[in-house]
Amino acid sequence: MASMKGSLGLMCNWAKIRLLLLMLTMVGCNTLKKVGDDELLLTKNSIFTDGEKIKNEDIKSLIAQKPNSTLLGYPLRLNLYNLAKENPDSSFQNWLHRKEKREKRLNNLLSQKQVNRLRESFIVKGASDFLKRIGEAPMIIDTSLTQKSVNRLKAYYNSKGYFNNTGAYNIVKGKRKKRGKIEYNINLEKPFFIDTIQKNISSPELDSIYNRAIEQSLVKTGDQFDLAKFNNERERLTTLFRNSGVYNFQESSINYDILRDTIKLADDQSMDVQLNIQKPRSVNDSSSVGNDYKIFRFKKVNIYADYKIGWAKDSLKSIDHENYTIYYYDKLKYKPEALTDAIFFEKDSIYRDLDRIRTYRQVTNLNTFKYPSIIDSLVGNNKLISSIYLTPRPKFSLNLDFDVTHSNIQQVGTAFSASVITRNVFGGAETLNISARGSVGLLNGRNITIGGDTFTSEIGGDVNITFPRIWFPLNTEKIIPHYMLPQSRFLVGTNFQKNIGLDKQSFNTVLSYNWNPSNSLRNNIELMNVEFVRNVNPDNFYNQYQNTFARLDEIANNFQDDPQYASFFEETGNTEDPLQLSIPTGANDFAKAVLDNEIPTDQQQRADVNSIEERRQRLTENNLIFASNYTFSKNSKVDINDNDFYQFRMKLESAGNLLSLLEDVVPYNKNDNDQLLVFGVPFSQYFKTEFDFIRHWEVSNSKVLAFRSFLGLAVPYGNSESIPFVRSYFAGGSNDNRAWNAYELGPGKTSNINDFNEANLKLALNLEYRFPIAGDVKGAFFADAGNIWNVFDNEDNPDAIFSGFNSLSDIALGTGFGLRYDFTYFVFRLDIGFKTYNPAEEAAKRWFRQYNFKNAGFNIGINYPF
Repeated sequence: MASMKGSLGLMCNWAKIRLLLLMLTMVGCNTLKKVGDDELLLTKNSIFTDGEKIKNEDIKSLIAQKPNSTLLGYPLRLNLYNLAKENPDSSFQNWLHRKEKREKRLNNLLSQKQVNRLRESFIVKGASDFLKRIGEAPMIIDTSLTQKSVNRLKAYYNSKGYFNNTGAYNIVKGKRKKRGKIEYNINLEKPFFIDTIQKNISSPELDSIYNRAIEQSLVKTGDQFDLAKFNNERERLTTLFRNSGVYNFQESSINYDILRDTIKLADDQSMDVQLNIQKPRSVNDSSSVGNDYKIFRFKKVNIYADYKIGWAKDSLKSIDHENYTIYYYDKLKYKPEALTDAIFFEKDSIYRDLDRIRTYRQVTNLNTFKYPSIIDSLVGNNKLISSIYLTPRPKFSLNLDFDVTHSNIQQVGTAFSASVITRNVFGGAETLNISARGSVGLLNGRNITIGGDTFTSEIGGDVNITFPRIWFPLNTEKIIPHYMLPQSRFLVGTNFQKNIGLDKQSFNTVLSYNWNPSNSLRNNIELMNVEFVRNVNPDNFYNQYQNTFARLDEIANNFQDDPQYASFFEETGNTEDPLQLSIPTGANDFAKAVLDNEIPTDQQQRADVNSIEERRQRLTENNLIFASNYTFSKNSKVDINDNDFYQFRMKLESAGNLLSLLEDVVPYNKNDNDQLLVFGVPFSQYFKTEFDFIRHWEVSNSKVLAFRSFLGLAVPYGNSESIPFVRSYFAGGSNDNRAWNAYELGPGKTSNINDFNEANLKLALNLEYRFPIAGDVKGAFFADAGNIWNVFDNEDNPDAIFSGFNSLSDIALGTGFGLRYDFTYFVFRLDIGFKTYNPAEEAAKRWFRQYNFKNAGFNIGINYPF
């Protein structure tokens, strides 16, 4: 019998192997389906310089022909293209006339017009067009393109100083039929180096400017010749001159001469270079005296407020403010300083491109005018008149939004918002935004309260006013000048939630300042961030946090048969569990009796009840958070197409210190826990810091490796033993560890002990490899690591506490894959995460025990997680 089983097993395995081989053969045939007998499918490109293989992606990008893209080694897009019919019209015609009278029967059944539409339908023609659009035609080796690649490589190395390089290519047929690879071989010879740099500058003014900034030159003696450095130096000099008053300077006036014969090889490969800065191209250029470049100054600066096309300038009124003349029609609607502070050049100042760019940015930053028009006119010798035309945006605008949402709390929800924007409220280009929002949602089954409420609702509103300057009693212009786009924001808002948690009301006030020292740097200070959170329905705690209630009820089951404790329980109608603690009276009274030693429990039970009661009090008490914070961020991303950049964000926050310092001035009342009260509420006191770093590397064309690290710590002290729930950390979810749902992971090695698990220390590391699949469909493989812990607070569960480097073994690991569809303006994302390492399991069962679709986390999101 054993022998028969073994034979059957071998037969089954052999059948699987044959099936696999058959599938691979079919795939191979499909790959070469549209490759001719006398053609070769390009499979690989290799570049060698002096026998050394080149791995640089920038150099590889010079090759005109590249192999078809692959997905995990499989040419998916090529095979999709091969599935398309070459001539779907001819195939349809052949099918239509393959049987006699088929066309006639179809015409009678559908009509001739509909048969013609069938010819153009997706099934007949559209499917092939779609497959060709998302697929890739086979990359056939083309010797003309190969030679073009050789010429590009030679030109590239020529630009690096290898003026005498030579190149050739070699086509190597593959072992498999109709396949080949190309080897490019470049012989570099000796490079040339810069010996001396001479200059020939026609304008004395330009010569003086150049000499003052010669130390910043990108072209230096002793360097190997590099054309890119010369181009960058031309750009640097152009920027330098145009920011030093030379209004009409043209980059084309700069060129370099190489003062030796580079064709001849010699032992000394050094050469002299001459910098030439010539006169303006146009000899009739009236902007230059003596046909040479000069430094220009502004004779006058005019500002046209509320400009409209067709204005008759002679009907305008004007006022002079400082070094500006402001023109307006009928009545000036703006404070003069609000306009002049946005202009960075003035009368008698030299012309600078930098001032012009800053003016564009600041006027746009006012959010009161459209993109401005700046026209400079030449008058006299080396003088300019600048006219800035400011076209106003509408005084009022209305925005309406409607969204359909889904979360771990709501099955489905609808959210709407409306805002009215009023510009130039007080005449200083201030913007007032009054907004209202609301939502209604259907709760998930696990979140439906025992009271039977199945819907959640939320309504709120904000009044937000923005000032295009630092609104502060002291003058901050020297520290934060206007070109840093300073803004002050004052917000007052409120929010009402029903059937989410304990039904909350919140009131918040924010006074913040932000400014940008450069395009990549941003600073934000929230001088005052006050939030008051009131729990409207604290008696609903055990209905909402049912895991916590189950733990308490399990302890109470040991005493439910004792008549003296009967008042704590109520009948459930469930035969398996006929009695449970009544909510809220029974549960609260039972916990109080245990902690008052009125019920005999063991040490562990008492500790568990104490933990539950502390959590209940913490989550049902009202919170007053009076905080200040500072956020610094840097982003090296140049534009939307930049896939090689980094982002860094640091945030420091302190809460409660000011209120604590005022204790000696304004005596506070205290509660039973010796906490200071403001308006009858204990205020929160803590220090919080966060570090967030993101790095993207462009591995190759359209393939990106993305990394993110996050560390956050909030330490309570003074008037608090724990962090407010709204300021704590959670783990899991679509933008965190995607193998776990939000609030499900941690703290530490605990296993989902609460309905909403949170803590005050968080560490997260994410790595994601993103790649194209077909057309706008993209894919990703990811690994998410991290967890949350309690530290420096009142938590006493050792499994939840971070106790040093040993606790790093509690870091959870989730791995998985994702699909994304790029809609250009946003990306729709589906990620599936698998629990690879689960610290909540026993040590021997942590790896790959829940690595399956049943326990996977499915996440839908908009745009990339980091």
